[in-house]
Amino acid sequence: MKGAIKQAVILLNGEPYRGEIAAKGGYVICCDGAYSWAKGRVRIDETLGDFDSLKEVPDPAPLQKFPSEKNETDGELAVLRALELGATDRILFYGGGGGREDHFLGNLHLMYKAMRAGVKTVVCRTNGAQIVLCGRGEQRFLCKRGQTVSLLPFGGDAHIMDMWGLKYAPEDLWLCYGSTRGISNLTENEEKFSFLVKEGYVLVIINEEVE
Repeated sequence: MKGAIKQAVILLNGEPYRGEIAAKGGYVICCDGAYSWAKGRVRIDETLGDFDSLKEVPDPAPLQKFPSEKNETDGELAVLRALELGATDRILFYGGGGGREDHFLGNLHLMYKAMRAGVKTVVCRTNGAQIVLCGRGEQRFLCKRGQTVSLLPFGGDAHIMDMWGLKYAPEDLWLCYGSTRGISNLTENEEKFSFLVKEGYVLVIINEEVE
């Protein structure tokens, strides 16, 4: 089935996602306990995991049941499955925040894993915030004026140039790993903001609230 899909939607057993799930045009993979909040709300194409936190048989039944004692989390298995199926456009995570902090931090590393494979990843939060990991090239994001945006390097230093639509927009910005310089910028445009990544990976956190 390699090359069969462009976008994957991964449902995780973190915070139950209460908003609308953008499943149209994507292949939906539901991990273990996420089934308890996702069933009946969204089409599920595949269930996956060890199902140690689920007390019912999911529908559809899993193609394979993994042991609870394994090296990968269910989320990592889902990312590997999405890449195996040929996801090339993006991977959307729902339920990836909240719950256990170790799993949330692990999910950020899963974003890095997918990004290294050339696939853009987005974590959608119930509070409307989005977490996006992006690599080299021009990056554009839809926004409203007055939203708080934070830019953080991930996996090492990051070099950003040609920022547009943000209040603080230096022409040549190095984000050093271990520094908080890119936190709490503000959008100054009603439609979008953008920047050019010259080197490294940038974690973009877009808060829904407008100041």
